[in-house]
Amino acid sequence: MFRTALRNVLAHKGRLLMTMLAVMLGTAFVAGTLIFSDTMGQALRTQNSKSYADIAVTVSDRTAAGPGYDHGGSADDGPTLSEDVRRKVAALPGTADARGVVSGFTGIADKKGALIGDGFSTTGTNYVPGADGTDQRYPLVEGRGPKDATEIALDTRTAEKGGYKVGDTVRAAVNGPVMQLKLTGTLHTNDPRVMAGGSLAAFDTATAQQLFLSPGQYSELDVKAKPGTDDAALLTAVQQALPQGDNLQAKTGRELAAEQDRMIGKLTTVLNTFFLGFAGISLFVGVFIIGNTFSMLVAQRTKELALLRAVGATRRQITRSVKLEAVLVGLTASVGGLVAGIGIAVGLRTLLNGPMEANLPDGPLLVSPLTVLVSLAVGVLVTLVAAWLPARRASRIAPVAAMSASEQPATQKSLRVRNTVGLLFTLAGAGALAAGVGGKEVKLVGLGTAALLLGVFVLTPLLSRPLIALLAPMLRAVYGTPGKLAQENAVRNPRRTAATASALTIGVTLITSLTVIGASVNKAVDSSSDSDIKADYTVAMANGSDLSAEAAAQIAKAPGVSAVSAERGLRVTLGEGKDEAHGEDGADREWLTAVNPATIDQLATIKIKEGSADALKQGKLLVSSGRSEQAGYKVGSTLAVTYPDGTKGSLTVGGVLEANTALAGVIAPENVVGPHARPGSGLNKVLVKGEHGATEQLKQALRDATGGNPLIKVKGQKDIKAESRQAITNVLNLMYGLLGMSVVIAVLGVVNTMAMSVFERRREIGMLRAIGLDRLGIRRMVRLESLLIALFGGLVGVGLGVLSAWAVIRTLASDLTGVATVVPPLQIAGFLLAAAVIGLLAALWPAHRAAKLDILDSIKSQ
Repeated sequence: MFRTALRNVLAHKGRLLMTMLAVMLGTAFVAGTLIFSDTMGQALRTQNSKSYADIAVTVSDRTAAGPGYDHGGSADDGPTLSEDVRRKVAALPGTADARGVVSGFTGIADKKGALIGDGFSTTGTNYVPGADGTDQRYPLVEGRGPKDATEIALDTRTAEKGGYKVGDTVRAAVNGPVMQLKLTGTLHTNDPRVMAGGSLAAFDTATAQQLFLSPGQYSELDVKAKPGTDDAALLTAVQQALPQGDNLQAKTGRELAAEQDRMIGKLTTVLNTFFLGFAGISLFVGVFIIGNTFSMLVAQRTKELALLRAVGATRRQITRSVKLEAVLVGLTASVGGLVAGIGIAVGLRTLLNGPMEANLPDGPLLVSPLTVLVSLAVGVLVTLVAAWLPARRASRIAPVAAMSASEQPATQKSLRVRNTVGLLFTLAGAGALAAGVGGKEVKLVGLGTAALLLGVFVLTPLLSRPLIALLAPMLRAVYGTPGKLAQENAVRNPRRTAATASALTIGVTLITSLTVIGASVNKAVDSSSDSDIKADYTVAMANGSDLSAEAAAQIAKAPGVSAVSAERGLRVTLGEGKDEAHGEDGADREWLTAVNPATIDQLATIKIKEGSADALKQGKLLVSSGRSEQAGYKVGSTLAVTYPDGTKGSLTVGGVLEANTALAGVIAPENVVGPHARPGSGLNKVLVKGEHGATEQLKQALRDATGGNPLIKVKGQKDIKAESRQAITNVLNLMYGLLGMSVVIAVLGVVNTMAMSVFERRREIGMLRAIGLDRLGIRRMVRLESLLIALFGGLVGVGLGVLSAWAVIRTLASDLTGVATVVPPLQIAGFLLAAAVIGLLAALWPAHRAAKLDILDSIKSQ
């Protein structure tokens, strides 16, 4: 039986080619993902180990969070990482060096004024020269390090992007106006933020402290041990030398490296999960193709298998023979997939380091034994599972079938069982979905949707006849006899048609679902922006850090401005009693959003659910309805408050807001709570209303008022909507690209089915030619049959996609105000058109092959 299985694989290798390609593509996706993540993880860990190679102990300061940042503590936060602390640590017997590090955000503008980097990875630090005048962290490539507040050094990539050379004047900014600084040198760095496309700006230590923290304060200390000193012993000595308080934390370099390794491991796990999810979809699509192919091969070999039974082969031997064929096919395809996966990993790294400028660290390509085993096992198991049912059918062929027709149609009993199971799943899923939506139970909605989708997939043979019957009249009217024959062929074997169409249905379902969700979210964001925000422009930092406290006053003086309100976040304690961390037991830590009570109603829509719309002007709080329900804040409630500066007072809830994207949480009047902010506290953003609405003149005036800082972004309503749409579009494009593999596999399935269908209908095609149907008619018949199958799959996919998207959107309704299901008609029509084109293209080769069949040879075939 082994020799028989091997002979059958070799004899039908042409018919198995598309199946092998499907398995190979799915396995390549798995192998490429594992190889790429292993390679990237190893390279990042190697780079990480180098970063901590000479650091024995690191001391960090949690209060060192950048200019104007309110970390939520009180005025008496305990010790900071000062120069005195650094000197005390440096004087320990086991310390060779204690380097004070200062870090924050610094925006570097190119010569046209545009920001280099994305804002979140625009890094600023201090240059700490050693005895030789250089900083070991950042080797000099050219020039020297900065020595005073008029100088700066840049990493080589940033200097190249900005077109700067040593001696040029560089435009740099933190959260205030642009500084004009002399470039004294270029540096090399392995900082992953910079490697990923960000920028590094280095200042002398005094300047960095002035810009990012306060004079004499550091973000962290990097302690180098003397030869022979144990890191753990030095850690204990450092901890004893630090002043008492929760702000300063010391760890060994090995601990920090291990933490970074764990973060890298989590990152690669997330990437693996994400990409392997799409690989799983591709393999799932491949299951339909594999099962369909083996079912057709078994049907075509009915006489052969019956003869084997007649000469003594048992049912178990027949089953094993078909399964063995599946193993051989899966193993061969998996080996090809593993090789292709290596190419995918190389291509992905080249793409990310090239056009996408991810600048991943270099390292050898890792193909681990586990990756090889997983790739081969996945390909073989998927093929074996898909061939299980065809193998069982093969074992049931009776010896007497050797004297009957070569193909035995599926029994009506098996279809009735399948339809019953599908109907039960569909009804159960619909019931769970309805209950979940009514009760707002997310898990129930998810389970109901999954069961409903599964039920519809099982019912596809039952659905094929009526849906194809809806499409067929147009084809018969246009193409006559070929169109009628195509319809009859498409519904002749509903199980085969369903399996072929289902592969395409999966891809269309997911693509449709993503498109509808994207359109719905975009519509909700646009509607909320239009209804909730009256401001013409929003001024904020590109990286989410705070604006300088003076920004609102500077913006208010800009020409063309009619109203301004800054938004400032303050972390306070509301409630009574004592607690361990902040002195108030049972009290709530709450973020207040401080706004200008005199102008906020001109800049945002205030919809009052309870209480007074003038609450802010009366010095009271406004609370969003969601926060009111969560925390139990009621109109008239008086809350004890402890402010960031340590003073105490009380605040009264004056109103509850309806759901609003512009004002959320707890809103407080700036004139009441602003004076109690931490010294130097910054602003989250500034809302601006123009005298003549949103104009380019006003936008430029706001840029000028903020000093032309490239990190400060001035956005109008159109800009905010465009950014939101672009973000969703980018995600959708990524998803479409990853789902493209499953669509390609589905196309292979259509090609395979049509080609094998032509082979088993040779005699029929010969008879049609003999009674007058020409070659063009044969080609049209095959193409139209493929078109009907593809459109059937597309229609079911669109329906399922819209349904699943509706279910997801219902779960988002409580978190995204005003979200409703939006079905974009042009895009949906485009998906159906794409399905039709796929069907026609997939039939080109099978149709050509059918038209070329010799009439007499075809009639004589069995």
